[in-house]
Amino acid sequence: MTARHFASESGSVSVWLVIIVPTLILVAGLVSDGGKVMTANERAQNIAEEAARAGADSLSDTALRNGVVGQLDPVQAQAAAQDYLHSAGVTGTITVTDDTVTVTTTITQHLPVLSAVGVDDSTVTGHARARSIGGITKELP
Repeated sequence: MTARHFASESGSVSVWLVIIVPTLILVAGLVSDGGKVMTANERAQNIAEEAARAGADSLSDTALRNGVVGQLDPVQAQAAAQDYLHSAGVTGTITVTDDTVTVTTTITQHLPVLSAVGVDDSTVTGHARARSIGGITKELP
C-alpha cells in the first residue's frame, strides 16, 4: 500500500488546534479558577460573619452595671470587628447601630489560568449582621 496525500486536507490539523486549544484553556480556567472564586466567596462570607459576631460581643460595661442588658459599646464593637478583619487579612466595612453590627468584606482572587485570556482577578464580597442578645433577665425558680 502506498500513502496518499490529500491536498484538500492540508493544514486541517492546524485549524483544529487553533480552535480546540483555546477552548480547552477556557474550560480548564473555568473549572480551576471558578473553584478559587467559590472558595474566596465562602471565605469572605465566613469572615464577615465572624467579624460581626466579634463586634456583637462587645457589650457596654456601663450599661451592664446599670442593669441594661444587651447594649453595645459602639467604639468597642467597631474595634473588635476591625481587629477580626485585620487578623484575617481582609478589608471591609463595619457599621454599628443600636444592637446590630453589620460587616461587609471584600476579597480579590487572582485567576491564574483565566489571566491567559485577559481575566486577571475576581472580587467577591461577604455580608453579615449580628445582634447582641439580652441573656437571662430573671432568676429561675
